[in-house]
Amino acid sequence: MKEKLEQIRTNGLEKIKNTKIMSELEEIKKELIGKKSELSKVLKSMSTLAPEEKKTIGMLATQIKTTFTEKVQQKEEEIISKMSVLDEPIDLSIPGKKVTEGALHPITQMKYDLNDAFLSLGFEIYNEDDISSEKYAFDNLNFAKNHPARQSMDTYWIAGTEDKSGAERLCLRPHLTGGSVRYLLEHGAPARFVYPGGAFRNETTDARHERAFIQYEALIVDKDISFSSGMVMIQTILEKVFGRKINTRMREGFFPFTEPGYEIDMECLVCGGKGCKVCNHNGWIEVMPGGVIHPNVLRSANLDPEEWTGFYINIGLDRLVMMRYGVDDVRLFHSTDLRFLKQFK
Repeated sequence: MKEKLEQIRTNGLEKIKNTKIMSELEEIKKELIGKKSELSKVLKSMSTLAPEEKKTIGMLATQIKTTFTEKVQQKEEEIISKMSVLDEPIDLSIPGKKVTEGALHPITQMKYDLNDAFLSLGFEIYNEDDISSEKYAFDNLNFAKNHPARQSMDTYWIAGTEDKSGAERLCLRPHLTGGSVRYLLEHGAPARFVYPGGAFRNETTDARHERAFIQYEALIVDKDISFSSGMVMIQTILEKVFGRKINTRMREGFFPFTEPGYEIDMECLVCGGKGCKVCNHNGWIEVMPGGVIHPNVLRSANLDPEEWTGFYINIGLDRLVMMRYGVDDVRLFHSTDLRFLKQFK
């Protein structure tokens, strides 16, 4: 048995000495001191030896295992120290590789620009989770029980909650407006805040629509908010974002959470108002719905509509970025195509 152990020691040390790469050293380590190694087999068979021989063989086997462990560690340090050594001289006159610089995504940059604009107007920035519920996405916002937006054809409901209702029926956030009630319940009124974030809808994609997109909502709640105040806010924000006056128009529109509600359009900057596929060839593009906050929404936020009023705007951030850069297809921003995104450095 002693001769066998000496042979294991000799062979093992020779293998460790001749190893050149780390992966090979790992395999040799398993072979020499792993659970299935010859050394482990010897240790397991010691119960069959005589007491005196058992003591001698046990000490020798333990000594060999310790030697292997130390030699493997030394070899590992040796390999690591040589890993950065080149086989040829270094020419320091050769130019190095240029470091690739990243940049903010254009939609992220637009969000930051809007944050700066609203902060300068005294607004607070608010954030909430991407997962909402029937209560906050629909019930609190005056959506009728049979409203088509509640159906799976429009909203992504979370599996396992389909048979529940209210706060227990979960969905991917179909719009940001539910955050308004959540904020007002937490902070009360008066309030002046914005809340940017992702929205998710089950719809057909085209040059102006995506299933996952970015919205940017703003809300003022106070005791005396006029409609003209909301319009001035819209024009001010667009001017800050684009650096010049932007032609806008308002059309009557229905939204359950506003009364009255409006569709707010801006002149298409891709075609200069002449008509293109982005604006559906009419020279205008819808960038935000808006309107006076509905009394039922105020009641959901525990506010008295006889005392408080407010004004919403919900900016389609993706479309605003399209206008800033003259991009004619919103899907490009979510394509992760670096050939496209590198243009915005």
